[in-house]
Amino acid sequence: MSNTLKLVAMVGLLVAVSACARQTEEFVVVDPEPISVEPVHLGKFK
Repeated sequence: MSNTLKLVAMVGLLVAVSACARQTEEFVVVDPEPISVEPVHLGKFK
C-alpha cells in the first residue's frame, strides 16, 4: 500500500478509537438551601 493510504487508514483508526473512548462525566454536588419555616401568627385569632 502507498504511504498516503497507510496514513489515511491510521488517522481513521485514531479517530474511531478516540470517538469510542470511554468518557467520564464530572459530578457536581450542591448543598441544598435549608427549608424555611412559615411564620406563625400569634395575633388576636389564635
